[in-house]
Amino acid sequence: MSGDALDRARDIEACVLDEQRSSLVRVHCKMLGAIAGDVIGSVHEHLGTKSLDFELFAPDCRFTDDTVLAVAVADCLLNGLDYVDAFHEYFLAYPNAGYGYNFFHWASSGDRSPYNSWGNGAAMRVPAIGHAFDRMEDVLAEAARSAEVTHNHPEGVKGAQATAAAVFLARRGRSKREIKQALEEMFGYDLSQSLDLLRPTYEFDVSCQGSVPPALIAFLESTSFEDAVRKAISLGGDADTLACITGGVAEAYYGGLPPAIESRTLAVLDARLRHVVERFRERHGIRVG
Repeated sequence: MSGDALDRARDIEACVLDEQRSSLVRVHCKMLGAIAGDVIGSVHEHLGTKSLDFELFAPDCRFTDDTVLAVAVADCLLNGLDYVDAFHEYFLAYPNAGYGYNFFHWASSGDRSPYNSWGNGAAMRVPAIGHAFDRMEDVLAEAARSAEVTHNHPEGVKGAQATAAAVFLARRGRSKREIKQALEEMFGYDLSQSLDLLRPTYEFDVSCQGSVPPALIAFLESTSFEDAVRKAISLGGDADTLACITGGVAEAYYGGLPPAIESRTLAVLDARLRHVVERFRERHGIRVG
């Protein structure tokens, strides 16, 4: 990201402090949006779903590696854990969560060196970072740190930073127009395409560059949290990860999840994951401007 783009990010951050929508910047920061997207999308992966009309919580929906690693990042932020140690620990606790081949090999072998990945795994795990810091510079730096332990390819780092930055800007009360402009200027993404034009030819794509922009567009075109997740899944790609990225941003923008979606999502989590989510909520749940 260029110096000019970072200066633009600082300008946007300053505007946030002057132009809040209300006395509270955002409430209900529970980190559940990304998890809900993962759970809802879990049954659509590899199905090529191209419709908005589907059962929201299918009987066999579950949390996947997206949730496990997003919670691992939150745990690191809460307790000052090392990212490599935490990712290895969470992998051992949830070895069958559906990890990508490279991450599975890295974690199962106990490797501590990054493997130059540009995969969307760097982006799916960062929503908590967008909630945990109050300066854009800190969000970007921490997103890079979380990515670089595995996804040290420039596209992997950029995807993580863009996702965390989107959550941060949404949480801080920016309009969709402002979020779109900031992300395009900071990261060079083209967010002007419509989902209706993307959807017919969009295919399964695990790269950051092929999944983060469409996930962000799904958020930008949405009218509610549920609509955002449905739009992400309707692209017919890496459904759980697309919906995880979209859901994290949408939760921050819309101020939380509908109660029914929140309760269904929490019910899918086990006690360990739920405990970390609730502790994160307690620490970062309400932000006063």
